[in-house]
Amino acid sequence: MISLDGRHLETVAWPGRAPTLVLLHEGLGCIALWRDVPERLAAATGLGVFAYSRFGYGHSDPVTLPRPMTYMHEEALEVLPRVLDAAGIERAILVGHSDGGSIAAIYAGAVHDERIAGIVLIAAHFFVEALNIASIARIRADYATTDLHSRMARHHANVDIAFRGWNDAWLDPRFAEFDITEYLPNIKVPVLALQGADDPYGTEAQLQVLERHVRSPLRIRLIEGARHAPHLDAKDATLAEIAAFAQSGT
Repeated sequence: MISLDGRHLETVAWPGRAPTLVLLHEGLGCIALWRDVPERLAAATGLGVFAYSRFGYGHSDPVTLPRPMTYMHEEALEVLPRVLDAAGIERAILVGHSDGGSIAAIYAGAVHDERIAGIVLIAAHFFVEALNIASIARIRADYATTDLHSRMARHHANVDIAFRGWNDAWLDPRFAEFDITEYLPNIKVPVLALQGADDPYGTEAQLQVLERHVRSPLRIRLIEGARHAPHLDAKDATLAEIAAFAQSGT
């Protein structure tokens, strides 16, 4: 655990050389739900890997609901830099999945942090799509009618907070205005963007907005045979892309 103002975050680190791969999980994720990805990245690259469960997830301290519509901005601008400080990370590549990717993009586009050597965006959201909202609405129904709650309880100490904090925010009509495109032209570090070809939460339009707005070196790949979690659905191909990107500047 690390402590921020007396509140505790669950963390784990795999040793290796710099830059450290800092893993930022999805909207229903936590450390455990990265599965064996951290170990495999550490082995493939020789780099250190650091992961943490955001407040309200995993075994980190809970948050008060409802989350604000700006919860990803607050995570990026207020929490993330303090986590890097507390963990003693001096050089990092941010690897964000879904919400975590959006958080990475906001931070890299808003803050010129010389510690950040690059960002990896896996199925990140830069604006809201109807497809995305429809999929999130279906998950709300699943949470009420299936064993999703009990399955999440294996990994989250505060299941309702983890689920409702994310789901209620995205399904709030005000969240339709979420758009972080303005941050993209200000990203100064190399970017790797990956998305599953069959992602039910976003279309190729998310990658196309990166192509239009990012001015730093950008590599984009659509991963065949993958849905919203290509690092799990097409693990070998996805981790090979991340490893090559991470090692290209180290």
